[in-house]
Amino acid sequence: MPIAFHSHYPAPRIAAAILAVVVLASAACTRAEDGIVLTPKRVSEHVWFFQGDAGPASAANKGFMSNAGFVVTGDGVVAFDALGTPALGRAMIAAIGKVTKAPIRRVIVSHYHADHIYGLQEFRKAGAEIWAHRNAQLYLASDVAIRRLEQRRAELYPWVDENTRVIPPDIWLDGDTDFRMGGVTFRLLYSGGAHSPEDLLMLVVDDRVLFAGDLIYAGRLPFVGTSDSRSWQKALGEMVSLRPAHVVPGHGPASSDVERDLATTRDYLAYLREAMGRAVKDFEPFEDAYAKTDWSRYAALPAFAEANRINAYGTYLLMEQEELARAKD
Repeated sequence: MPIAFHSHYPAPRIAAAILAVVVLASAACTRAEDGIVLTPKRVSEHVWFFQGDAGPASAANKGFMSNAGFVVTGDGVVAFDALGTPALGRAMIAAIGKVTKAPIRRVIVSHYHADHIYGLQEFRKAGAEIWAHRNAQLYLASDVAIRRLEQRRAELYPWVDENTRVIPPDIWLDGDTDFRMGGVTFRLLYSGGAHSPEDLLMLVVDDRVLFAGDLIYAGRLPFVGTSDSRSWQKALGEMVSLRPAHVVPGHGPASSDVERDLATTRDYLAYLREAMGRAVKDFEPFEDAYAKTDWSRYAALPAFAEANRINAYGTYLLMEQEELARAKD
């Protein structure tokens, strides 16, 4: 909104006001760019990753609450996700530059949730090509994408601000896709629509490292929301069958025992479906069902307060849909 100055307002005071606005804007930009140094953790010969905080996004953690990673090949770098703010994207690029001078050629987007994508604009500036599953078109064309960005601008300013954009991919993928770069083989696997309709996993074949995106949460409560938990459970089983040596989850530490470390996600999904499914069959209102369910097993996990009720309600609605579908058969 333009600022109107009346003619009786003293010119020196106008100049001072303008200077103050410029200084404040400059300070905000400085705050958004300073103080973020990411240190990647090495997983294997070619693979590194960045581990975010366990809790939800906040001003305190500057939006750094999810994981991202990269693979160094003989012909360039492939990144997996771009973290949740442009400043984090810049910090990722800087950290990658300390590991290798090879160019960042490609970014694979696991899914279009806010904590994984707002750094993409920095990778595009750096010349990287962005790949994502075609189902992300649903999100990009929705009001949800707009509202989510507005929410993040309010909650994470100046890390997410008026210059932050949702960046679409350069390449849309329709399903499983293999490619090879610099002597390393990559396998992109479509989940079938689990945590989100567009979930992609990335298997670095030579290193047997699987980037699982948000299909695995380690050390915090999963965010389920309106996810298809039945497809999610199926995808977890398929993940075990890949027999990776290491798994990098969307949240939490890397794992060398995928079957053990996906237990929290798998068991939580099963518990949600059991508790909310029983309530639906008994025609029990959600509020009553939620109040009587014993959540003590999960209450101490980070993000429980922020996510559990949303997860339970989304699962309640899903179980209603599944019950209706069974009744029609």
